[in-house]
Amino acid sequence: MATAAPPETGRFEGLTPAYRRALAAVIAINGAMFFVEMGAGWLAGSQALKADALDFLGDTATYSITLMVIGRPLVWRARAAFFKGLTLAAMGLWVFLTTAWHVLVLGVPAAEVMGSIAALALAANVTSVVLLLKYRDGDANVRSVWLCSRNDAIGNVAVLAAAGAVWLTDTAWPDLIVAAIMAGVFLVSSTQIVRQALEELRAAG
Repeated sequence: MATAAPPETGRFEGLTPAYRRALAAVIAINGAMFFVEMGAGWLAGSQALKADALDFLGDTATYSITLMVIGRPLVWRARAAFFKGLTLAAMGLWVFLTTAWHVLVLGVPAAEVMGSIAALALAANVTSVVLLLKYRDGDANVRSVWLCSRNDAIGNVAVLAAAGAVWLTDTAWPDLIVAAIMAGVFLVSSTQIVRQALEELRAAG
């Protein structure tokens, strides 16, 4: 089986069994963490936890698409990456809008639940990042997985910081600010993924 991308892209395309195994493990981790973190987000009243849980769900779906299109022609892989970029943008906009709505109600989240679940999510995402680290420079389809996993780890650190700030200030503002920042990260990564996908679509003719 091929281990490197053909001349059409010059980038790793995810064709190795090792990458498939790593991606399958990351999909399982993300799927489990969606349920854990969304439940904790509702329990704690934390918008940041809910935003991060939604990211876990989106990653589970888009990583599954990545796995499905590995080995297909460039145009199919680029289309999948383009779809994932649009999905990430939609999640970013959703988080922005719901965060704006929560500014109006400002219930104070439970900092202890936020912190403990964010720490668990960080451990899950660091595991995913380690599994995917050597594949970070692949084609748009492969690279989108790396970018999403990296963003997740960054988001978890931010949620941990928000939990500490909520505990110190006894206000919801740190939670809401972090949720908005995470939405911005989603949108920036979406732009990167879509741009690379469009380049590969043009290359595919």
